[in-house]
Amino acid sequence: MDSGPKKILLVAAVALVDADGRVLLARRPEGKALAGLWEFPGGKVEPGETPEETIVREVFEEVGLETKVACLAPLTFASHSYEDFHLLMPLYVCRRFWGTAEPKEGQTLKWVRPGQMRDYPMPPADLPLIAHLIDLL
Repeated sequence: MDSGPKKILLVAAVALVDADGRVLLARRPEGKALAGLWEFPGGKVEPGETPEETIVREVFEEVGLETKVACLAPLTFASHSYEDFHLLMPLYVCRRFWGTAEPKEGQTLKWVRPGQMRDYPMPPADLPLIAHLIDLL
């Protein structure tokens, strides 16, 4: 049964790349949707916020790193239909950030080489993004 058009959810994500070319992944904690899956830091774009501002805010809230809008470079995007909504997710790359990555929301963090990302179960929307990171890095 078709319940009509799906709501579009705008989420911004970032591939934080360290000096060794590794990308930070976060494992969603138990009790959250898609718990146990690995994802790029980021989150929902709030009203009045740009995707870049969302990333700066979310990176600090989620993993305690600081960055600036000017340090973000757009790479690609994901467009994926879930059962209840359609996700639109721009993915940025960031090589300039300050601080030490620490899990602030009960998640597990890991620095992963792009070629090894497929070893980490990810949400369906994130999987096509891996190839773009492998090509870039």
